[in-house]
Amino acid sequence: MRVRSAAVALLAAALCITSANADMPPLKVGWIATFSGGYTTGSKVADAAVAAFIKEHGDSVAGRKLEIIKRDDGGLAPDTAKRLAQELIVGDKVDFLMGITYSPNAMAIGPISTSIKKPLLITNGAANGLLQPNPYYSRFSYTEGQLTQSLAQWALKNNIKTAYMAFLDFATGIDAAAGFQASYTAGGGKILGEVRIPVTSSDFSAYVQRIKDAKPQAVFVFLTVSGGPFLKAWVAAGGPQSGMKILGTGDLTNEANLPGLGDNAIGVITSMNYSAVHNSALNAQLTRDMRAADPTVDVPDFGSVATYDALQAIYRIVAAQKGGSDPDKAMATLRGMKFESPRGPIAIDPVTRDIVENIYIRRVDKVGDRYQNTEIATFPNVRDPLEK
Repeated sequence: MRVRSAAVALLAAALCITSANADMPPLKVGWIATFSGGYTTGSKVADAAVAAFIKEHGDSVAGRKLEIIKRDDGGLAPDTAKRLAQELIVGDKVDFLMGITYSPNAMAIGPISTSIKKPLLITNGAANGLLQPNPYYSRFSYTEGQLTQSLAQWALKNNIKTAYMAFLDFATGIDAAAGFQASYTAGGGKILGEVRIPVTSSDFSAYVQRIKDAKPQAVFVFLTVSGGPFLKAWVAAGGPQSGMKILGTGDLTNEANLPGLGDNAIGVITSMNYSAVHNSALNAQLTRDMRAADPTVDVPDFGSVATYDALQAIYRIVAAQKGGSDPDKAMATLRGMKFESPRGPIAIDPVTRDIVENIYIRRVDKVGDRYQNTEIATFPNVRDPLEK
């Protein structure tokens, strides 16, 4: 009788747990980013990363089934991003927001996030000043300062004493150049000149000639989508034969861009928080699972890894609250959070809520018929130099 009573009690408890889990609402995550235009390929890679995450971690946590609601902001569109965030929070009643490709879009969402206490986990926007005024923000991507500081330090360590700067003439490009210059000159490097390139430029031959005439040992570039035309003009003008090195932030040779850049990118040095050939078991697993989810996806990129890690953080938050998603408890859990990512170890600074991570110096190589960002140096546990 005792055995039977115990069995009945265990069954009753199991039924109660099942019933409680069945009553749990879905875990809703509003995903706002640029999924159209030039970012279509990046969207596909990020979708594969989400599928890989669900394969590895399951489609529910603490009894709550994951539901991702995806919204395309269409590009640099603060008003659109703000409207979408409001619709997701008020209409769809999401528990978390994640994504944001452009920093101005993140800035526009800030007042809504703060007033309604809705956590946003940023997976791309890299500008300084996003987190301090927005207490429910945290970043899982990188900052331009992390990249430019590490790149400048690498150049100095490798006896590159003179540099020229060529960058797109908008806020992020100006900030990136200023960050590189500050770190480089602080270490004894000399900037021989700069050229600000309009974002609408299509002919880069005149800019390339100005750089060559200055005869620096290296040129720091921040060019985003203009990287391909610039490198083509650089090679056509004999830039590689001059011995000058091209130094840039990692978006210049993002994995999705490498096939299109081709041989023009060989030898380019960039700094980034990820390389698709990063040697770790987690990165190998993510790559396999993303390819299984979408065979047209070759390798992850920095944006897809940040999305994967943001979901890891959300699962950890909800598990810590045993299914809850209280925003203040969520931010308390995020502060100081540490875990191993496919990119390497990452942590969230307990004061700034910004990411602390390895920054890799990478060189574009051609291995067989494939192009890759080979890691040639590592700066461990890098904090943004400006976020305090």
